[in-house]
Amino acid sequence: MPRRAATAEALQLSLFDVAAPAAAPEAVSAVPRAPTAIPAPTPESANPPRESVVAVFRHPQADREIRLREHLVAYALRRVRRRTIGFIVGAEGLAVNAPRWVGVGDIEAALREKADWILRKLAEQQDRAQRQLQAKVDWRDGAAVPFLGETVIVVLDARATGAMLNTDAQSLPGVPRLTLHVGLPHTATPEQIRDAVQSWLQRQAKRVFEERVKHFADKLGVRCTRLSLSSAQTRWGSASADGSIRLNWRLVHFALTTIDYVVTHELAHLREMNHSPRFWDVVRSVLPDYERVRGSLKDDSLPVFD
Repeated sequence: MPRRAATAEALQLSLFDVAAPAAAPEAVSAVPRAPTAIPAPTPESANPPRESVVAVFRHPQADREIRLREHLVAYALRRVRRRTIGFIVGAEGLAVNAPRWVGVGDIEAALREKADWILRKLAEQQDRAQRQLQAKVDWRDGAAVPFLGETVIVVLDARATGAMLNTDAQSLPGVPRLTLHVGLPHTATPEQIRDAVQSWLQRQAKRVFEERVKHFADKLGVRCTRLSLSSAQTRWGSASADGSIRLNWRLVHFALTTIDYVVTHELAHLREMNHSPRFWDVVRSVLPDYERVRGSLKDDSLPVFD
């Protein structure tokens, strides 16, 4: 890489703990034992007793099964050119990449050795898939979308121009007080409703971000030269040494305290282009409880639009 390009990349800092719509597969490796003959499937691996199985994790391309603790794991075994046995846990389940010379007995011994890690990651992926299913937005009259930490109910109103947010200060406890009147007829397609609401959310994101960036830039004594919205799947924001800031528009779903954390994080990079203790001191100078707020980025789920 040319020196200039390397320097530019080094000055690009990002916040990577995004709650992305789909979790990246997680991998771990195990060192295989000496070559052994490939044995026939054992009763345990080929057909484990089902009556005592607590949960079943099945990869759609599974060609083998193994009992790990009280769980049945059906995994996809791939023979590849590598020196170690690789375990990859993704949204589909467990895939095992193993050298061609390693026997199934050794593979399953390695699986049992890593059983706790595998089962934990499979459960996390299953839980994430369930939360994403629950977070999928049904684009119709009455759809619910999070906005600044509150629930907004979409109201199709052909009389409205564009989209207009109404606030009901007298709403009952537990009943959303925000309604977004969208200028579409009740015959509008889900795609039309989604696009209208998303456009409104992005406009609100730009407005809110501009206000919070100005507020915290003044507190930190830095200058944001350019603010732009991002639709990145793997990061909430980024900052460059020239003073430009990019913020993911979907932050607008979160409460203002969470937005303030990401804004402060990126602005702090304009003083410290790193994640050193000095950087976190800069963040802490305006957000003393940033560690508590940061957790909401990992714990809260984004609504699924598509």
